[in-house]
Amino acid sequence: MGMLARKYASEEQHNHQPQTTSSTVVIRKRKITVGEKVLYILLAAFLFAVSVKIIANQYSLYVLNKEIVATENAIEEQTKVNNDLNVEISELSRYERIWERASQMGLTLDENNVKVVQD
Repeated sequence: MGMLARKYASEEQHNHQPQTTSSTVVIRKRKITVGEKVLYILLAAFLFAVSVKIIANQYSLYVLNKEIVATENAIEEQTKVNNDLNVEISELSRYERIWERASQMGLTLDENNVKVVQD
């Protein structure tokens, strides 16, 4: 029995020894599926379309702002011209000037023929 016990104990020690197994870790490259490719392409197309739309809107705003500034400048210029013409109208429609021009043309004032008109 002694020998059988020793043999069993030695086998037990061999079985309990840490076994060094060489296991290799296989790292699999994850392949992109067709569905993912389609999603990526759709996302890229969407981002491209949104970018183009934003740029187009910004360009339209730039053009409209440029037209607004040009129109405001034209209005300002026309307002100056109108003011100058109003001053000229006031100057030319003075009573003394009209009387002077009428006298130069040989017109005379007939007091009996004057009618007073009120505004």
